[in-house]
Amino acid sequence: MKKILYICFLFIAFITVSCKVDDPFVDRVVAPVLVIFEDAAGKTSGLTTEPSISSSASVDASITVRLLELNKDGLLDYKVGIDSIPAKAIPVTFKLRSGAKISDVTTDDKGRSTLKIAWKSLGITAPVAGSSVALSCSGTYKDISFTKYFRLTATK
Repeated sequence: MKKILYICFLFIAFITVSCKVDDPFVDRVVAPVLVIFEDAAGKTSGLTTEPSISSSASVDASITVRLLELNKDGLLDYKVGIDSIPAKAIPVTFKLRSGAKISDVTTDDKGRSTLKIAWKSLGITAPVAGSSVALSCSGTYKDISFTKYFRLTATK
């Protein structure tokens, strides 16, 4: 009797483990580009989930985004590795998290685009060090859309 229960338990465990279940809430698609934000000095904020970049509160806010396509053909060859190719002439839309469109910019030959905008246009009338606004950057590359969320923070 114990053997039969044990075999039934193993059979049920095998069936549940071997079944692939799709996620009903999120349809995941691999991002077509790597989105990197840079500050005025050219430093990146890392590849965090929600990067934070800084801009001076005394002048218009400056946001630089760099789009790179990752060529993974040499992934298994340590002499080649992954190659970062600039995504050129890609229209990029900056929005507030509320969905209000701020501006459109286009990437250059190095895959960079810079948006200079008054803090007032971002909803901050008198920016001081520590003022911040949540934004998003989105676009389409090779017929696949992408969006990256980030935070812009004012510094002295």
